[in-house]
Amino acid sequence: MAEQHVSEPEADTRVRVQGQPVDSYPEWAPEAARGKVLRVTAVGEEVLHRRNAEVTEFGTPQLHTLVDDMFRTMYVAEGVGLAGNQVDVDLRLFVYDCPDDDGVRHVGHVINPQIQTHGTEEDGLVVESEGCLSVPGPHADLARAPRAVVTGFDRDGAPVTLEGTGYFARCLQHETDHTLGRLYIDRLSTRERKKVLKTMNDMRDHVMERRAENAEALTFTE
Repeated sequence: MAEQHVSEPEADTRVRVQGQPVDSYPEWAPEAARGKVLRVTAVGEEVLHRRNAEVTEFGTPQLHTLVDDMFRTMYVAEGVGLAGNQVDVDLRLFVYDCPDDDGVRHVGHVINPQIQTHGTEEDGLVVESEGCLSVPGPHADLARAPRAVVTGFDRDGAPVTLEGTGYFARCLQHETDHTLGRLYIDRLSTRERKKVLKTMNDMRDHVMERRAENAEALTFTE
C-alpha cells in the first residue's frame, strides 16, 4: 500500500513489532539493511490477479532473504505495505511498516494471512483515500472496515496475530487482498477504476524516477 504523505519514519517508543510492543525501534526495519531492491509489479501482470500459493516451507534462507528484500523495496517505493506478488513472487505474504490512527507504528511481516474484519455498511465502514505501489501514482476513496485482525505465521513458522484499527486496519485489508489476487481498484466502480488507471498512466514516469532516486539516496543500517 502506498503512503499518502511521504516522510521518513521516526524512532518512537510506541511501536509494535510482529504485533508485540517494544520499548524502542530504529528509523528503518533492520531487514532493509540486508535486502536488495526488487522490481515492483504493475497492474495487468498476471501474478497480481490470482490467488497466490501458500508458503509450505518456513525458516529457509530463501524466505528470509525475500522478507529482507521486500522491506527494502517497500521503503524505496515509499510504501507502508508490500505483498509477495508485488515483487513477482507467487507466495502469500506481506511486509508492513504502517501507523494506526493513534500514532502507534506497526512493523513486521505475515505469511499465509487470514483476515477477519469488523464493520459493515450498516454500522460504519470508513471511506478514506487509498493507493497502491502496483498502481503507481493515484489514490482513490474506498470504504474499508475500521478494524481488522490478521493471523498467520512469521518466516520461521511461529504464529502471528495482528490487530489493526484505522489506517493500519486499512493496510492489513489492502495487503491481504493482494495475496488473494485483488487490487484496491478492483473494489472501485468501473468509472472510478478507469479514472485511476488514466491518472496512473500520466504519473507513472515521475513515480518511477522518484523510486530510482530513492534507491540511490536512501541508506539503511541495522
